[in-house]
Amino acid sequence: MGIQERKEREKERRRQQIIVAAKRVFSEKGFNKATMEDIAKEAELSPGTLYLYFKNKEELYASLSLRILQYLHIRVTHVNKETSLSPDQKLSALMEAMYDVYDFDPLIIINMFHLQSSETLKNLSDSLLEEIKDLSQKSIGAISKIFEEGMQKGIYVDCHPVALADIFWSMFSGVVLWEASKKIISSDKDYLKSTLATAFELFERGIRKPL
Repeated sequence: MGIQERKEREKERRRQQIIVAAKRVFSEKGFNKATMEDIAKEAELSPGTLYLYFKNKEELYASLSLRILQYLHIRVTHVNKETSLSPDQKLSALMEAMYDVYDFDPLIIINMFHLQSSETLKNLSDSLLEEIKDLSQKSIGAISKIFEEGMQKGIYVDCHPVALADIFWSMFSGVVLWEASKKIISSDKDYLKSTLATAFELFERGIRKPL
């Protein structure tokens, strides 16, 4: 292993160390109360070291979302590659993929949805914002292909496939956020997956062409 490669590995290891610490701190204190100093302490690093990797707390917070977006893109792309599946079967596989995306990291996906609707995006570096935008567009594009195929085969209503993908994603994020807020009030009640199942069923009925 060369010196440069070793430096790159060490840099990535330190970056992951910071991200793991940030996740713990954001989980315990929430975004608003957490500070870069808190995260540095958790990571056992100096605050100055954090700023070598992330320009502010917002950028560190947003970086946590990239893993979710990458996993989402991988799962939906895999569904599209299943050429033996009918559009209905692909839609069912997509719904299962969304459960997997949520289970992959519930805390971070909730944070990501908050991020998408906040001023935080304005404080990100151009490169990170572009990466988030690129992954988001690719994922929505992959979802839209499932609906487009169903339309071409006369199964689903004629509508712009990207619009349907946007609606599907909005429904998913809305249910996750709403159920998460309810759980804060009543921690013993968790109806997320049953509510998602109902939402998915109603969505599927709504996009199907009448016989």
